[in-house]
Amino acid sequence: MGQASPDRSTSQMKHFLLFYETAADYLERRPQFRGEHLRLAWEAFERGEMVVAGALADPPDGAVLMFTGEDSSAAENFARNDPYVQNGLISHWHVREWTTVIGDIAVAPLRP
Repeated sequence: MGQASPDRSTSQMKHFLLFYETAADYLERRPQFRGEHLRLAWEAFERGEMVVAGALADPPDGAVLMFTGEDSSAAENFARNDPYVQNGLISHWHVREWTTVIGDIAVAPLRP
């Protein structure tokens, strides 16, 4: 039997979704803070904390950012340090644990 892939560790890794709700003036004010926001996001990705992230479209009223870790601290710390949050472009954010069951990176794979 083969070894487990390093990307699918059997440790206590979990998935967390960070949900952003944008302020009414988000699109107008975003350019001023976008570079720093993207820098922080890519750094989180390179550390292996952020899996994928992006803005919601039609309407562009939020974003969803997926994190991995033993707990929700990476997602929460990202939000607290994000210039979008610090400067009021995000009107509300919250983190939810996500039990993933389908896919190569699922933390609790289920098969029929």
